[in-house]
Amino acid sequence: MTGKTVATITWRALYCEGQDTCRLARADHGWLLVGHARFHDDDGFAALDYVVRCSEEWQTLDADIAGTHGEMDVRLHIDHRNGEWLLNETPQPGLKDATDIDLSFTPATNLMPLRRLFKQQDDALTTRAAWLHYPAATLAPLDQTYSRTSTYGVIDYRAEQTDYTTTLEVNDAGFVTDYPGLWHAEDQHVPL
Repeated sequence: MTGKTVATITWRALYCEGQDTCRLARADHGWLLVGHARFHDDDGFAALDYVVRCSEEWQTLDADIAGTHGEMDVRLHIDHRNGEWLLNETPQPGLKDATDIDLSFTPATNLMPLRRLFKQQDDALTTRAAWLHYPAATLAPLDQTYSRTSTYGVIDYRAEQTDYTTTLEVNDAGFVTDYPGLWHAEDQHVPL
């Protein structure tokens, strides 16, 4: 995988036994998220590698997830072309306005909307994500709002369809460092 590394992070899962390591890199088309999620759940041990390609404007172009989960081989390709989302070449309905991919097994994909929030003057960003329900491997719309608080690096988060709200801690690269009850950063490197 090519690209100049901009930041790295390793999270520990709080809801199960697991860990996720991710690298943010500059690429010719914009940005790359390259990660390695390892966790145990009811289906067994999962070893999933993921790559998310983003435009210069932090919008998802495509994503690949590959690995194993219990006895199952996992090979998913998600493509965002001409306003349409495809999962393994099959069009996914209801995602026309989605700009981001949200992979349910990692906090890495919160980075794209957070980077867009950092670049704008408004204190809140509302976006629609193509939410990958894993392990079901289906895509559904998820409307998300990220709002700055008065505390630096603290963001209020809301997911509309699930009626989920929380407060995220975020580093200068845009990675979530604390996702209450779900993920906590154990190691991070953000070069100045």
